Amino acid sequence: MTEYRIAVLPGDGIGPEITAVATAVLQQLTAAHGGISLDLRHQDAGAGRWLREGVAFTDEAYDACVRSDAILMGAIGLPEARHPDGREVNGDVIFRLRFDLDLYAGIRPVRSWPGLTSPLSAAPPVDYVVVRENVEGLYASRTGGCNVRDEVATDTIVITATGTRKVSEQAFRLAGKRGGRPRDGRRLVTCVDKANVLSSYAFFRQVFDQVAAEHPDIGADHVYVDAMTAYQVQQPDMFDVVVAENMFGDIISDLAAATVGGLGLAASGDIGDRHGLFQPAHGSAPTIAGKGVANPIATVLSAAMMLDWLADRHADPAAAEVARLIDDAVGDVLADGRVLTPDLGGTAGTAQVGEAIIAAAIRRR
Repeated sequence: MTEYRIAVLPGDGIGPEITAVATAVLQQLTAAHGGISLDLRHQDAGAGRWLREGVAFTDEAYDACVRSDAILMGAIGLPEARHPDGREVNGDVIFRLRFDLDLYAGIRPVRSWPGLTSPLSAAPPVDYVVVRENVEGLYASRTGGCNVRDEVATDTIVITATGTRKVSEQAFRLAGKRGGRPRDGRRLVTCVDKANVLSSYAFFRQVFDQVAAEHPDIGADHVYVDAMTAYQVQQPDMFDVVVAENMFGDIISDLAAATVGGLGLAASGDIGDRHGLFQPAHGSAPTIAGKGVANPIATVLSAAMMLDWLADRHADPAAAEVARLIDDAVGDVLADGRVLTPDLGGTAGTAQVGEAIIAAAIRRR
């Protein structure tokens, strides 16, 4: 049996509630499987800690993340926890992990779920992955921008050949593992940019094309970001894997989630060559914290992504089997439709959804 050490950062707002569900799913289903075990080590990090102690992420907590095999995060941030310049302190945790561990690829899958009504009028099938460059782009200026007398503020976009190549290669690797886009099964990587206006995005596209030429068995395409938002609503079945600069990837991945039921279903993984951070794509939702109504599915699916990443990294079929079991169990619960949180039109509580997922997984075994 293989044991993995997992750093768990429950965070703020609904973070502890949804993390508790995800860790319960992990513990019960890995135990039921018997071929994998997890050593879950919780770390106190986030806006709550910053408000109490003046630091959101201690070096000790960061070091625990570095020493772990993977990191599972709930949600970080509170609107009142801000630095003097207006930035939320959640960046002290999320950006430190992304930038310091070089988690250059933000993997954000989106797909239609049986039993859920799509907000799209034509309801075409949706099944694609947004690969967001995570450590460059416009967000690289997060602490290096300029504000002169509160009259002029500037931020600088950063695009490097190395960063763009790495994230593009990750996108083509993902496309090689998938079954292609829903429309016709074609394996395709689409570069989303604004190359017709800005030289930085033209450079991003140039490097993407160089990587694409090295993968002749997988198609390559280009879409301007403004057109992308229309295609995501009108023709989402034309996409397989999408790669974009940091800010554009942030925006289009949230739109992608909205087309299939909302951010409560939006899992994500921030991965690099050695480390992986897995968290729901949504925020801490402090207005519903403590009410027991938050949707934990995005966190549960992120936990499944974590196991899948560990399986790939360590050639561990047991981890892959538990990941698929969780994924399938979530699908069963959503298709059944009786245990859904309010954001999906139901009346179930956070813990109830977790219990239903565990029960569905046990039935599958």
